[in-house]
Amino acid sequence: MTARRLDGAEIARQIREELGARVAELAAKGTRPGLGVVLVGDDPGSAYYVRSKTRACDELGIFHETKHLGLGSTTAEVLAAVEHYNRRVEVHGILVQLPLPRQVDTQRVLDAVRPEKDVDGLHPENVGRLVQKRPRFVPCTPAGIMEMLRRSGIEVAGRRAVVLGRSEIVGKPMALLLVHADATVTVCHSKTAELPSVTREADILVAAIGRAGLVRAGHVRPGAVVIDVGTNRVTDPAVARDLLPPSRLAEFENKGHALVGDVHAPSVQEVAGALTPVPGGVGPLTIAQLLANTVRAAAGAA
Repeated sequence: MTARRLDGAEIARQIREELGARVAELAAKGTRPGLGVVLVGDDPGSAYYVRSKTRACDELGIFHETKHLGLGSTTAEVLAAVEHYNRRVEVHGILVQLPLPRQVDTQRVLDAVRPEKDVDGLHPENVGRLVQKRPRFVPCTPAGIMEMLRRSGIEVAGRRAVVLGRSEIVGKPMALLLVHADATVTVCHSKTAELPSVTREADILVAAIGRAGLVRAGHVRPGAVVIDVGTNRVTDPAVARDLLPPSRLAEFENKGHALVGDVHAPSVQEVAGALTPVPGGVGPLTIAQLLANTVRAAAGAA
């Protein structure tokens, strides 16, 4: 068995195409969706993600502005940047790029974003609305995964789902969305005993624990749908040889690094029924859903 490839990049392209028509409709009524980004520090990964998101805004005609603060910024300084965007009527959505530096109180910053501009879906009010199945904005990665399942014709209702990871950004909202879609859901984490025996129960397995190549063939039920959320930077040649398929080893040797997921793709693709690649799987969908949330925020403010 070779797993079906779930092409997140293609599905994201479809979503962006649909959003383009909606942006044009709003523009005809005098509203241009706007996104304000707060970036703190010089982390290369965060800078890359912000560039990817703002490039996608440019492609759709969404206004964007980034406040780039220094690594030593205080909580008060980051809060001031958020408040600046809270007050701007042409900014409909606010993105605080995570993680923030250690000295910044992340929860205070996220709580400061006005709920109607919280396009990441992390404000307590929006989290509560999601729990009650009446969401305003859904966190982008879980929303993108659900869209992938729907557009790929993968049935969720009545299936056993296992979410590996319990973060506020992915694991917890992912579990809620699957429950709302009538799956029977188990959430696993670093303290879960006999992990492979639990994950093997899954018809749908979402790996979002941030450990490169953790999920191996022995963790996966034959024919299961495996969604790999991990984005782990690998620089060790021995680790790269273990985790990367031959087609990507040349990329690693050329750059000296590569992104890998939480799933050991070479072994799992021989067991799973469907598998997302890294890169090109969940990442593009996350960006597409951020754009969708921003357009939705603009429509609500129009």
